[in-house]
Amino acid sequence: MSALAGLEPHWFWFALGLLLAIGEMTIPGVFLIWMAAAALVTGLVAWLMPIGVPLEVLLFAVLSIVFVYAGKRWLRQHPVEAADPKMNARGARAVGETVVVSQVIEAGQGRVRLGDGEWLAKGPDAEPGTRMVVTGSDGAVLHVDHLH
Repeated sequence: MSALAGLEPHWFWFALGLLLAIGEMTIPGVFLIWMAAAALVTGLVAWLMPIGVPLEVLLFAVLSIVFVYAGKRWLRQHPVEAADPKMNARGARAVGETVVVSQVIEAGQGRVRLGDGEWLAKGPDAEPGTRMVVTGSDGAVLHVDHLH
């Protein structure tokens, strides 16, 4: 006899809701959380009104579609603001920093030292040792200019 045979159906839905919520925390994508909510609501309905497994599955499917659609729509209208928009943009974080030319910048290209790292750089011609300021970035390339 199966271990799940004596299990009330609502416990399955509560467990599924919990697993989906854990999945959302583990692999965030703002998708599983809505399905977790659908599973929890289905579990609550199954607990309060024993409707049978086929209707529970149908309810879960319908609620999943409705919740995912409503959640995505709500997030589109209320986007989550990043606490630090430049967190993963190291070049953008460097704007305004002073750098030292480590390889001559000629024909608009060279290398500069920022902190303990060396970066590709674009800017006006400069000799090694020249102090410059970061004015922008393009991926892993810093845009530099002479200090004023």
